[in-house]
Amino acid sequence: MTKRLYADIHILQTVPPSCINRDDTGSPKTAMYGGATRARVSSQAWKKVVRDMFCDTIVKENISVRTKRIQTMVADELKELGYPEDMDELAKKILKATGLQDKTYAGGKDAPLFFISHTQAKALAKLAMENPEPDKKAAQNALNSAPGIDLALFGRMVADDANLNIDASCQVAHAISTHKVLNEYDYFTAVDDFPDAERTDAGAAMIGTVEYNSSTLYRFATIAVHDLHNQLGNVEAAANAVSVFVDAFARSMPTGKINTFANRTLPSTLYIAIREDQPLNLVGAFERPIEANQRGYIEPSAKALVRSANNAKTWIAQPKCSLALNDFMGDIDGVIILGTLGELLSRLKKEIGDDLA
Repeated sequence: MTKRLYADIHILQTVPPSCINRDDTGSPKTAMYGGATRARVSSQAWKKVVRDMFCDTIVKENISVRTKRIQTMVADELKELGYPEDMDELAKKILKATGLQDKTYAGGKDAPLFFISHTQAKALAKLAMENPEPDKKAAQNALNSAPGIDLALFGRMVADDANLNIDASCQVAHAISTHKVLNEYDYFTAVDDFPDAERTDAGAAMIGTVEYNSSTLYRFATIAVHDLHNQLGNVEAAANAVSVFVDAFARSMPTGKINTFANRTLPSTLYIAIREDQPLNLVGAFERPIEANQRGYIEPSAKALVRSANNAKTWIAQPKCSLALNDFMGDIDGVIILGTLGELLSRLKKEIGDDLA
């Protein structure tokens, strides 16, 4: 059996009054858990800002995009390669050879979003220039080649042909508050800075409300490192991808209403467990809503997380390695406390590299 290796990432993060992820009515997303209403931030919202941060830390060749216009992407790569003729027509021909339907790659209102790396678009362009009429297998191999870090982490589902699917090696949970929340409303008014001379429009020129809440969130993600290794092809690339993801997952934040609330914060705690058996979400630590003490929610939430992490040995093996920032996590069995995020990422890359070697 192939050796399994998982990296579980646990974060506690306090968010002040904010509306970073709202539903179709404009309200902050919530969820019922443990019989109480919790603040919630969807996994999609956090994965999007993680991918956005990748643009600052990963070279373009290892980054993917979600787009309705993959034909345009391939045509642009043909132009860069010096193809002298109708690039759009050749791009259309090579994409059709993969088995994709016209609406999938030609753009337009009904086109689905397609996840593709810049390297894959270039591979299709190169194949088209070498052989304008390749067989389906060759075209699909080009489209599946070099998935890049984000595509390997988050996967791709293609309704047209399952052979173009890429399994995600990373799962991200919806973040929820460790405690119950009540949404509140900010009532605001605005005056016209350039009123008419007769002051007929005196008073409020605009009146409205913004719904918000504040919370201490528990955030969780897990990476099947063995799958990531298989997709990226070598130990160094896999270890680096795990490190890059943890860095972005820890420091990113969805930007909903951020100009209104200036709510960007950093985690209060970060705990990573490297396991050889299965991933483990520790959200059960908060099934009973945390009650704030005089120091707020972080300290009792951290203590509950520590208890849950230690109690897991009743069911499964201890993590092969546990790393953490912040002394709140110091009571976890066998944990290694690091001083900075940079130190933790360096140690994490070493542990992953040693385990995969």
